[in-house]
Order: sequence, then C-alpha cells, then structure tokens
Amino acid sequence: MRTLKLTISYDGTGYSGFQRLTNRKGIQNIIEAKLSHLLKESVQVAGSGRTDAGVHARCQVVSLETESRIPIDRVAIAMNSILPGDIRVLLAEEAPSGFHARKDVCWKEYEYIVQHTPVPDPFSSHYVWQLKEKPGLESLNEAARLLVGTHNFKGFRSSGSVESSPIKTIYYSAWEQQGENRFIYRIGGSGFVYHMVRNLVWSMIQIGLGRKEPDSIARELLAARGEFENSPAPPQGLYLAKVSYEPYVEKEPS
Repeated sequence: MRTLKLTISYDGTGYSGFQRLTNRKGIQNIIEAKLSHLLKESVQVAGSGRTDAGVHARCQVVSLETESRIPIDRVAIAMNSILPGDIRVLLAEEAPSGFHARKDVCWKEYEYIVQHTPVPDPFSSHYVWQLKEKPGLESLNEAARLLVGTHNFKGFRSSGSVESSPIKTIYYSAWEQQGENRFIYRIGGSGFVYHMVRNLVWSMIQIGLGRKEPDSIARELLAARGEFENSPAPPQGLYLAKVSYEPYVEKEPS
C-alpha cells in the first residue's frame, strides 16, 4: 500500500466547494472519480481543509492510499489529461505511510483580493470582491496587525461549522496594494474556523472605508458571534494559498 500526496489548484467558480457532496458538484467528487479511473480502484482522498462554494485554491493538498504501482512522475500528467480545465494537479509525491493531508497540517495561508471598481467589471467578478468605494490601506493594516498572536476567534466563526476550538494563532496578517485599485490581504495561522477569514475581511473593509475604527477589531476579538455587526465577505475573493507541513518559522526582516 502506497500513500500519495497531491498538491492541486482549482478555480472554485463552478463548484459547491471542496467537500464531497451527494447531490452537488464538489471538487473532491471530481478528484476521487478521476483518481479511481486512473488507478483502477475505488479511491477516497483526505483534503487539507474545506473551501466553500466559489472559493479558489492555489494550493490544496490531498492524501490517499493506493495499491496501484503507477510511477509517481506520471500521476500529475495523467490526471491533468482527464481533469476538467479548472482543476489541476501541480505536484504528485510519495508520502510516508500514515501521512494525512488534514491531520498533519502545521499552518496555512489564505489570500483575499479586493478590487475598487466603481463600474462593475464582468471579467473579474468571479475572482475578487468588487467595491465601489476605495478602502484606505493604512487603516486596513492598522486593523490587520491586531490579529497577530493567539486569540479566541469565536466572534468570527459562522454557524454551521464543525465544532473545534476557536483559539488560533495568527503568524502574520497584512494588506498590500497593487496598482491604484487592487488590495490583497494575506493571513497565515495555525488554523481557521468556519468563515473566519471572510468574516475578518468584512470587518477590516468596514474599517478601511471609515465605517469603524481600527481598534474595533480588538473589541470584536473579545465578543461572541452576534454581539457585533459582521457578515462574511463574498467567497470569490478568497484563495487557499499555502498549506505547510513544517512548523512556521518567522522570516528575518529584509
């Protein structure tokens, strides 16, 4: 029995999220069906985490066990020849026995993209959150810095999530501006509860637009869900950007 580790990317626009679903099209359904065809055996994969409908992944990791002897250097090539064009296998690797894509994760990075578009842009509507107003970068980062460290994110967890500890450690949290109108948020942490990144982005955008003070984030971190105004930012701006199986090491200042 072999354990394989696949790193995949996908455009989540046409899917109901990563998770395997019975009556809807999930990324996991597609991956498992194509792997079963390729390996000529029934395959179930474990994913490093879920993504919601419309959310994208630059780096999603899945693991599986197989009896197939297909050479590992052929797996990505063969899979990409039968997968739909909006799902790609970036890398296929042999993994140690017992490796599990979700249970062995040390930390992840998410990316969220906001675009200032006074006139809606049909060509980016599936990939960014379009805003008619332009947020302030300084205010966004003032709020983002308050998220670094270990906090209880119970107030930023939407209902319907799998029960898990809302206490998470955030290693970095920052916005950058690209050009005049694009804003990219990156957050890396030990884990994330349901809708956490989207809920955080929504609050920070309210701050960036001057509707809340930057230090309101600190107060919201002490509150429970429903005790302050909040709503998930749209799914299409969110990307699972990195999944790491090594402990986080803080980068030296450049």
